[in-house]
Amino acid sequence: MKALPVKKNFFTLGVFILIVLAVNGLAFLAIRFYSGLGAVTNLDNQTPWGLWIGVDVAAGVALAAGGFTSAALAHVLHRDSYHAIVRPALLTAMLGYTFVAFAVCIDIGRFYYIWHPLIMWNGNSALFEVGICVMIYMTVLYIEFLPIVTERFIGKVNLPGALAAFNKPAETVLKVLDKGLAKTMFVFIIAGVVLSTLHQSSLGTLMVIAGQKMHPLWQTPVLPLLFLLSAIAVGFPMIIFESLIASRSFKLKPEMKILSNLGSMTLPLLGIYLAFKLGDMFIRETFFYVSRFDYTAWMFIAETGLLLIAFLMLLSKKTSQTPGSLFTAASLVIAGVLLNRFNNFITAYRPFYDTVTYYPSIGEISVTIGCIALLVLIYRFVVIYFPVISHEK
Repeated sequence: MKALPVKKNFFTLGVFILIVLAVNGLAFLAIRFYSGLGAVTNLDNQTPWGLWIGVDVAAGVALAAGGFTSAALAHVLHRDSYHAIVRPALLTAMLGYTFVAFAVCIDIGRFYYIWHPLIMWNGNSALFEVGICVMIYMTVLYIEFLPIVTERFIGKVNLPGALAAFNKPAETVLKVLDKGLAKTMFVFIIAGVVLSTLHQSSLGTLMVIAGQKMHPLWQTPVLPLLFLLSAIAVGFPMIIFESLIASRSFKLKPEMKILSNLGSMTLPLLGIYLAFKLGDMFIRETFFYVSRFDYTAWMFIAETGLLLIAFLMLLSKKTSQTPGSLFTAASLVIAGVLLNRFNNFITAYRPFYDTVTYYPSIGEISVTIGCIALLVLIYRFVVIYFPVISHEK
């Protein structure tokens, strides 16, 4: 099997539902840009960030980790049998980081100053490091996607009418680009893996700096390490989740041998993360706060419980070999990491003198759901027209 465009109709009932959700989100987004954050969100001077940072940015960065974990597995470790899942993971990561960058743009008040970090450097800022790494890594992802574009159009450029004069020059450019990328792609792959490890951990550094504004259940000096380990642990489950959904949507046979192996690899990665997380809790003796069984305790229990259930499921080889069970385990890992980011940035974070409890507004939820729907639509469009998913012709 090789990567080929999926010959399916773009429009289905599910696609129309996604279009409605995307249009609804874009409508609230238009209000946000025209009337400001206050017209759409429940943010204020005491609550500077909310759903868009906790889910769209922090969770989005973590859930896009499949890009660098698959690249490390297939290219750095030279596991050639896993090349079939690299392109879908690359596409998911590319769209995910684009979504993250867009979410940052809509969340900051003066969005038209989003370019300032490019020329106004602050080497002492953890957030500056995150911003620069995300921008560079997103550029690397688009460069890594270029060979898919050249493969799609080489030998097939057929511009109509007066534009036909550009057919030959376009072919030449595509061939030169393809040849050049083939010789230099290893540089971008290594850069992508390194950049990912940097900004995944630096998001944890950002919350360490918050100090006593963070609840003790989540505030720990090893938070950068926990953020990195959780991102690595969720990388393969995200690939499994995306692959099984795409296979079912396009009525393709899933690559169960590869996905089963990814499920087996997830077990030790998830176990390492849980060992550090629970070990840190007992070393700092913060388990006392869990015994209170208040809102924060239940959120911590839910976050950890989802990951523990997934870990126990993956202990059984039958789970990795059964599509339904493997999908469930992968979904639990994704839900646990997503809830972890939500807890760190929203549940645990309480600014001093904040007397108002923050709840996401309808507008914030609509924009988040709308952006996710738009990402799914773009993913479907790309795999239909570009050679991304490996399947029989």
